[in-house]
Amino acid sequence: MLVGLLARGPHEGGTKYDPLAELAALSEAAGAVVVGRTLQKRSRPCPGTYIGSGKVLELAEYVRQKDADIIVFDNELTPSQIREIEKICARRVIDRTELILDIFASRARTHQARLQVELAQLEYTAPRLRGMWTHLERIAGAGGGTAAGAVGGIGTRGPGERQIEIDRRIVQKRVSFLRGQIAHIDRRRVREVKSRGDYFTVSLVGYTNAGKSTLMNALTDARTVVADKLFATLDTKTRRWDLGGGQVALLSDTVGFVRELPHKLVASFRATLEEAIHSDLLLHVVDAASHDAESQITAVESVLAELGCQDIPRINVLNKIDLAGEESALHLLRLRLESAVEISAHTGAGLDHLGERILTMMRHRYVRVTVQTEAANGRLIAYISKQGHILGREYDSDLLRLDCRLPTPELPRVVQMGGQVVSE
Repeated sequence: MLVGLLARGPHEGGTKYDPLAELAALSEAAGAVVVGRTLQKRSRPCPGTYIGSGKVLELAEYVRQKDADIIVFDNELTPSQIREIEKICARRVIDRTELILDIFASRARTHQARLQVELAQLEYTAPRLRGMWTHLERIAGAGGGTAAGAVGGIGTRGPGERQIEIDRRIVQKRVSFLRGQIAHIDRRRVREVKSRGDYFTVSLVGYTNAGKSTLMNALTDARTVVADKLFATLDTKTRRWDLGGGQVALLSDTVGFVRELPHKLVASFRATLEEAIHSDLLLHVVDAASHDAESQITAVESVLAELGCQDIPRINVLNKIDLAGEESALHLLRLRLESAVEISAHTGAGLDHLGERILTMMRHRYVRVTVQTEAANGRLIAYISKQGHILGREYDSDLLRLDCRLPTPELPRVVQMGGQVVSE
């Protein structure tokens, strides 16, 4: 059973035709069968039951009629709200964040992804631990002469420690351990990404199920898993992209975003998203056939801003153009995303134009120059080799002329290190 709360007045979330469409897709991606849905309109959430006590009673009856065994809210609930709704409806209640974490847990395949998902789950669960061990009361001491205290023996009688406190301490230890492991992975991933300085790096970003993996396969033959479901890709994959004319870029496919992507998940998956954070160019893939493309664009831009990627050069790509039937919606997208490239990753339409736009961006970033320096200036030679491409060398007595291709911003640094730019 799907439940959502809509604030009275203009509503920006959800979709134009069904505010619970995304929640339904998320539920199906988690393996659930949606048997019903209900919406409540309020000016503000109810502190006790979120949707109001009267609406919860209606929900309880609706759940019994539909024989639903789980209730999924399209909003984040507090532990007390979950507890109260479960008490009235006699069904398990989860919120949007827990649902997304469950999907990530089921899709995680690599060691890194599993660590990141576990960290996000524990950080979400820790504040929600409840007293599930009331039959134990206190397990270490229990204050002097009680039976539990007698079991503890000499030196153990005291104020005691509740099971929930032990659970919280165990969770905190595990969270600290996972953060250390992920920090190590993060540092390694940063080194890997920075070591690709010789290449022009491009990352695919966009709403989940916008067609990023299909586009990745069409451009690089990466054989990435493609599925018509949310979060089909969790682990970043990077492949060489031959743009023709001897030009090569590195293309990375990243995890898709959704509306209100949990902050803990974004933080946990920061190592996975390092490819996007350090890219030379972002390709923002938009599902042009989606009725909700406008709010999806807003959601992606919000996550990119949270990651600090808002200043990275970007090309907007309108994908699934062959399925975009509504000219009015497509017209609005064209107005919002000026100079967007229209493609169909499935049919291959527009991919040549996209490649030409990438080559133009690369030419603006790199310039072919001849640098003259002393042959013994090994520091400069090593720097040019790392930051650009040496295409040829010519020695003249103690002088060395390098025919090279360098990023334009690096030219002042080359001059500072004793190089003379002879020609551009």
